[in-house]
Amino acid sequence: MAKETAFKGKDYSKSPTGEEETLSKLTAAETKAYYSSILTKSRMLIVIVGELDRSVIEQKVRQLTENIPQGKEVKLNRYSYVPSKNTFADQKRDVATNYIQGITSGPQPGTGDYNAFVIAMRIFGNRQFLEVRTNNGLSYAPQTRFNPGLSPYTFIQVTTTNPDKYINVMDNLLAKTHGEGFSSDEVKNTKTGYVTSFYYQMETNSAQAASLAANEVLFNDWRRSIRINEDMKKVSVEDVNKAFNKYVKDFTWVYQGDTSKVTPALYTTAPSDTKMPESKVKNNNKN
Repeated sequence: MAKETAFKGKDYSKSPTGEEETLSKLTAAETKAYYSSILTKSRMLIVIVGELDRSVIEQKVRQLTENIPQGKEVKLNRYSYVPSKNTFADQKRDVATNYIQGITSGPQPGTGDYNAFVIAMRIFGNRQFLEVRTNNGLSYAPQTRFNPGLSPYTFIQVTTTNPDKYINVMDNLLAKTHGEGFSSDEVKNTKTGYVTSFYYQMETNSAQAASLAANEVLFNDWRRSIRINEDMKKVSVEDVNKAFNKYVKDFTWVYQGDTSKVTPALYTTAPSDTKMPESKVKNNNKN
């Protein structure tokens, strides 16, 4: 519902796995024809991780692709979702708890803000968990996630029996983060955790190949997979604070559950517009 609302009229509003109405009409012939139409060299990226001679690789790749047509040039459609204001849509559902999700913006892969924003959202996700679950007991598993695709977006989601108190806690957390920023220790530790997590996921050849491919498609730079540690070292506290303030502003909120328990106006009224002091942005070493 959140993606259908935020990305109305665009591909992100559709489910990649299909819907019953569309899937039930597919025939074997249609499915085969579609597969043939996308099996082209223009859509293909081959990544090989292993100790092999270049001549052997080239020979095998030629054999693999010699009967595959070139196909039409593929142009990836990049666009950013930037809500102009807070909005709220609800849907009455007879469920035991209430489901809330908010979607906001995020930087394009390959831009200067990208690495800093990844760190910012990891820290903010931890802060949200602490405030929403630990300190206020409003939800079992609140989540914050940055989806870094060709149309990047950030979402915050929660299940709760007290939606009005939740948005009050979230507004206060957003205002505090915008106003005070992140500390140097938070940024340092999160960068270390991010790089460590990346490398232990690279223990297999298949994982390394997938990372090289993803970086080439999203960033036009497969070498980013190799230099991620050096890139993250360059991210400063100032970069992280600026990235968060730039992209995490207004939200497209959706709600499913008991509509008598939620006050829509609380979700459409922006939290206090607290700007970080210039001195805080430029020098956060003491905090």
